[in-house]
Amino acid sequence: MKKTATSDTFTHLLVGFLLILTVMPALGQVIAKKGTESDLWPAQTQTSKPWSRWWWMGNAVDRGNISYLMKAYAEAGLGGLEVAPIYGAKGFEEHFIEYLSPEWLDMLHHTISEATSHQMGIDLTQGTGWPFGGPWVSPEMAAQRMHLQEYTWENSRLDRPIGLEGRRMEGLAYEIEHVMAFPEEGGPVEITHTLQADGSLRWNEPNNHSLWVIFRVQTGQQVKRAAPGGQGFTLDHFSKTSVKAYLDHFGKAFAEKTPLIRAFYNDSFEVYGADFTAGFFDYFERKRGYDLKRHLPELLSKNPSDRSIRLKSDYRETISDMLLENFTQQWTEWAHDRGKKTKNQAHGSPGNLLDLYASVDIPEGETFGSSFFPIPGLRRDSADVRNVDPDPIMLKFASSAAHLSGNPLVSSETFTWLGEHFKSSFSQAKPELEQAFLAGINHMFYHGVTYSPKEVDFPGWLFYASLNLTTHNSLWAHFRGFNDFVTRSQSVLQYGTPSQEILMYWPIYDVWADPQGLSKMITVHNIDEWLHPTAFYKESKSLMEKGYSVDFVSDALLQTVSPLEGRLISNGGSMADVICVPKLAHMQPETLNRLVELASLGGRVIFQEKPSDVPGFYRYEERKADLEESWAMLNFRHDAPGVVVAKVGEGLILQSSDFQAALDLLGVQRELLSDTGLKFIKRIADQEAYYYLVNHSANNIDGWIPLNHRGAEAILLDPQHGHSGKAATRLVDDQWQVRVQIAPGESMIVKTVPDKIPDVKRWRYRDEQVASVPVSGPWMVSFVSGGPTLPDNQKIDSLLPWTEFGDERNRQFSGLGVYETSFNLGDISEQVYRLHLGSLFEGAKVWVNGVEVGYVYGLPFTIDISHYVKSGTNSLKIEVANLMANRIRYMDQQGQSWRNYHEINFVNIDYKPFDASNWQVMPSGLGGPVHLEIFR
Repeated sequence: MKKTATSDTFTHLLVGFLLILTVMPALGQVIAKKGTESDLWPAQTQTSKPWSRWWWMGNAVDRGNISYLMKAYAEAGLGGLEVAPIYGAKGFEEHFIEYLSPEWLDMLHHTISEATSHQMGIDLTQGTGWPFGGPWVSPEMAAQRMHLQEYTWENSRLDRPIGLEGRRMEGLAYEIEHVMAFPEEGGPVEITHTLQADGSLRWNEPNNHSLWVIFRVQTGQQVKRAAPGGQGFTLDHFSKTSVKAYLDHFGKAFAEKTPLIRAFYNDSFEVYGADFTAGFFDYFERKRGYDLKRHLPELLSKNPSDRSIRLKSDYRETISDMLLENFTQQWTEWAHDRGKKTKNQAHGSPGNLLDLYASVDIPEGETFGSSFFPIPGLRRDSADVRNVDPDPIMLKFASSAAHLSGNPLVSSETFTWLGEHFKSSFSQAKPELEQAFLAGINHMFYHGVTYSPKEVDFPGWLFYASLNLTTHNSLWAHFRGFNDFVTRSQSVLQYGTPSQEILMYWPIYDVWADPQGLSKMITVHNIDEWLHPTAFYKESKSLMEKGYSVDFVSDALLQTVSPLEGRLISNGGSMADVICVPKLAHMQPETLNRLVELASLGGRVIFQEKPSDVPGFYRYEERKADLEESWAMLNFRHDAPGVVVAKVGEGLILQSSDFQAALDLLGVQRELLSDTGLKFIKRIADQEAYYYLVNHSANNIDGWIPLNHRGAEAILLDPQHGHSGKAATRLVDDQWQVRVQIAPGESMIVKTVPDKIPDVKRWRYRDEQVASVPVSGPWMVSFVSGGPTLPDNQKIDSLLPWTEFGDERNRQFSGLGVYETSFNLGDISEQVYRLHLGSLFEGAKVWVNGVEVGYVYGLPFTIDISHYVKSGTNSLKIEVANLMANRIRYMDQQGQSWRNYHEINFVNIDYKPFDASNWQVMPSGLGGPVHLEIFR
């Protein structure tokens, strides 16, 4: 067994070091001169701001509205948009513009010009709706599937003419690819050449045979949610020729002058039933080493066997290879040739997610649905959410591939169906986004913002799936506050390089060994089948909960990893301490040899169990013997209870059913801060470390947390409001600790620095509460914008949501209401004054003594007003934005027409016709109690 360094080892090391040096300037985030509070954060850039998918409904866009809207988007804090043409609104057909027409390209160029003037970026979906497809996709270029029919040859006669059968096949284009004859005795023979135009066979064969005919049939799938000029068949992603022709169409449309966009975008695969293409069997034989046609009865047997499972695994691996090589890599090369990037959702496809994500510039995950968080006061009505919880481990496939391949940005389609239309708030969105951040997402895209002309009445043009954030949304006035939180967070999460202890090997061959079906789609919606039951998932989740940082690695990505001074470095510059191989059934001998080679060069590898089998059909007994031989060469000895260790060259291979025990033996340290209930992700930048901490528990965290990356001092950075200050630190039993105060629902960033920073002010902790001052009123309530009509101004003695004022207009209203009052304070000293808003429906902007303090959009609905209060009388103004729900309820009760779109029109969260007329009134306004807590 080879144990020497590969010829690429030194290249890997050099590339890794160069990428470490280049990642930060590539993002344009350079720390300014230290010493002042504004310098404590990484610089904010176009990419650190949130971006959004921008639905162009019917392509009914015009220069005036583009300019108006993009100014509004920039003022709201968006950094960029992804142009996504879709179906349009009825009644506006005369304004529709054909996709890729000269007029459409003129609108795109104007958009790019406006974006540039506002320091924004533009991405472009390379098609309309999804998936890739359009009118220029001919039947020969369209998505294909394999269809097999069995015939009998008896007494030198065919039982019926060969032809495509089945009700669902009517009208579909097809080709007969192969005719295979299987005798009762002996090997199969191909007789395609004997097929006649009338479906008969010109075959002189006296013996009886079972015949299998392989049809290549068009799936017939059309582009979903297509825009004008984009309707047509979906693309055959497995065909290199078809993909090239598809891309060439854009080259011609652009006249080879590609628009000044940043990236081309591809939504998740979602080509249903596509599992075949012309030339598949030749490609298969080149990749897998044998002729699959000779094994069709076993491949399609309804009684799975070891052999049939091996054949299916090879089939699925080949489909994955085709998707990677013929579509994803070719598409990325095409974009790079034109100076553009690619952004891709690999999930929802039959491919190896890690390898697909690693082959593009910006891997993109997706949050679909909403999660449960035990944060006190967080609203989650079961009737308003989908029965699916986003799993952050699913997002880690995208971030892991980016980390290992050196791509600094990991995007996410964020908040798809977070909740029912018009009922989702920023307080619900915040923990969902933080959960994505913890999984490595650092470049979020809203799903989404719809282009809606200013002349279109409330609620404007809306996409059929929430979350709809448009200028018509009653929360829009406070959108900037939430976006500033995102920007501050992502400025940190895009800075430096990721920091992991563990690379967890993903056993894709176990996924492909599923005995059921033929094609294997790896989607967000079926993770209960291919992900959750696996040791890979359970061990990854357990280790992360214990405080280890974990990335995933594939067979191919293992080739990009090299040992360096006792650690492992990838071509992308990311570092890890150890590779963990969970319990699995199948491993390629080449993968085992690679792991042994990495150990021999100084790496460390932990196996839960000995790999017992190889995947695939070709020479599998011989390859299994190779696997056994490689394992047998490892000389294990017992070093600790439940752990055996083999010295291999400069490194170690361990075997233990308990990863924790093996990691302890190696001295790989977990972050003990996880024991407090905090969740975290960390980044390393030169000698600085950034810990992004989130409290999604029901408990207040107030105490000292240990950090593995110690510094001379630590700085606290508050992403909610932008505050910063020098943290209290201490050393206890050689454990460096930092004091934090993080309430349920809050996040905090700890930055460790290598040198003393005497000029930085200290963080103001809330040590001892000396008073709690109720802000009891009376209150003046006024309404400044919204509808359907503005309610009357009102003076109230005790605080109530405006929906409880007793006026039906208040119950119908969506918009901005202002609560104003005053409170008295004695002498002001160096104390912390923390304003609690109590029950808030849904977001607020606060002024004290006429000075804007900031936005309140997430639980626990508090804000520090220490710098704004004075002795004596203080004025307090709280502007509240509610949801759109109550106004939509009123409009449906009145029978007003606003849902009027082509295609799917507008549906509720269960994909049924939308109707809000029977909704209960959503509480709106400020419920309180409002009070001021004073700490010394």
